[in-house]
Order: sequence, then structure tokens, then C-alpha cells
Amino acid sequence: MNTAYIYLLIFACIAYLICTDDNIAAAVTLLLQLIKFQFEKTKWIILNDPRNPIVRWNMERRAYKLAKEIQDEMERKSKSLNNDSKTNQ
Repeated sequence: MNTAYIYLLIFACIAYLICTDDNIAAAVTLLLQLIKFQFEKTKWIILNDPRNPIVRWNMERRAYKLAKEIQDEMERKSKSLNNDSKTNQ
């Protein structure tokens, strides 16, 4: 028997049970929500776990960029304050 027919048979059985019993429909809905939640949780862990070297590299890169921007801004403010103090004297 072809695999597609097996999937069709399983899907047809589940569809029949959902149509005939409201409790099974609720259970299937909850099961699908659980699967979706587990997928989202796993995806979040993969993308945000600091033990992951790629995530760690991205965090370090963002921190370095932010530090560089702050350092450049502080240097610009320092130069503008020095220029203002020289013109006032």
C-alpha cells in the first residue's frame, strides 16, 4: 500500500472521530496547541540560549557595536565641550 493512502486513511479516521464526538474535537485542538507551544518553546531556546555559540557571538557583536557607538558619542561630546570652552575663553 502506498504511503499516501496510509496518511489518507489516518486523516479520514481522525476527521470522522472529530465530526462525531465533540470531546475528541476539543482534545485534538488542545493537542495541536500543545504541539505549537512546544515548537515555539524549542525555537525560542535555540535562538536565545546563551550556551549556543552562535547566540553568544551575536550577543557579543551587539554589545561591541553598542559600546563603540557610545564611545564615539562620548568622544564627540567631549570634543564639542572642549571647543566650547576654548571659544568662551
